Amino acid sequence: MPDEKKPKSEAAPVDDAMVTGKVKFEVYGEEMVEKYVKLSGNSGRVYLPPDWVGCRVKIIRID
Repeated sequence: MPDEKKPKSEAAPVDDAMVTGKVKFEVYGEEMVEKYVKLSGNSGRVYLPPDWVGCRVKIIRID
């Protein structure tokens, strides 16, 4: 049946080299800002320009 979920034991194996190594991303967009994530309770937060509200963004951790 297509709606059945696979048990975790049948999931594709994870390549440890890909998990721990760096990868290259090529992203096309309109603008870019580089900021540091600040602590916010039990999470992290990044403030973006108010004119970005309602826009789609992609966050890539670089270090």
